[in-house]
Amino acid sequence: MKEEILNSMDTFGIPLVIILLTFLVAYLVDLFFKRLIRKSTEEMKNDPTNYKFFRHAIRAILYVTGISIAIYTMPSLRVLANSLLAGAGVLAVAVGFASQHALGNIISGIFIVIFKPFRVNDRLSLGELAGIVEDITLRHTVIRDFENRRIIIPNSKISDEIIINADFGDDKICKWIEIGIGYDSDIEKAKEIIKNQIICHPLSIDNRTPKETAEGMEVVPVKVVELGESSVNLRGFAWAKNSADAFNMQCDLLESIKLQFDKENIDIPFPHRTLVYKDNPTKERKQYEQA
Repeated sequence: MKEEILNSMDTFGIPLVIILLTFLVAYLVDLFFKRLIRKSTEEMKNDPTNYKFFRHAIRAILYVTGISIAIYTMPSLRVLANSLLAGAGVLAVAVGFASQHALGNIISGIFIVIFKPFRVNDRLSLGELAGIVEDITLRHTVIRDFENRRIIIPNSKISDEIIINADFGDDKICKWIEIGIGYDSDIEKAKEIIKNQIICHPLSIDNRTPKETAEGMEVVPVKVVELGESSVNLRGFAWAKNSADAFNMQCDLLESIKLQFDKENIDIPFPHRTLVYKDNPTKERKQYEQA
């Protein structure tokens, strides 16, 4: 009985110790990278993208290496491993076919980290999805949308998408403030109201270059961009230092401009529909009005 227990310890003890050590080392490495990421982002203001990606990559390598060593230390599994290696050609084809999507995600993740079309904390738009990048792993990218939900997108999918990155390069955002006024309204007065509301907003910034300022370019241009079916459409160009400020500024300006238009009796029209009765108009009109 004692010999059987000792044999079992010899057979399973070393692999078990190796697996436990693997998880312990992976945990310590993960803890180290978490502290490194926190320090680099909060104190040194560094981009955490590379640190987060390498954190996931090193953990994956440690798990694969540790479990492989543990398997090879077990005699019964070592024989199985040698048999599998003997048929490595067929196995490689089967595994390659089965894991092509996983490998595609890993390669796409590496390309994302190298070429950096986006980074952690960037604000992205992908089709109908929009949010802030929280993490980039070997397999997928995690995006937090504006309802605080997490969107998990495989790296191969996100690499094939057209990405709008609000934080790539220059962080400043130009927001179009578009409002339609009635054809009988005073265009110049409406333009002046839009301009003043944008200039007075605390999140609005002056984006003119020194040359444009010297040449007397307007701080906030307001243009007539369309003569619509029922309105004259005006557009004010409002600049903010980042996309978050731009969104808040746009919401505030739409409200304040509407209130100021009401005070100045500037009409914001809505579509009207004219009904034409061809046959027996009096009878049909009465039926329509009663309904």
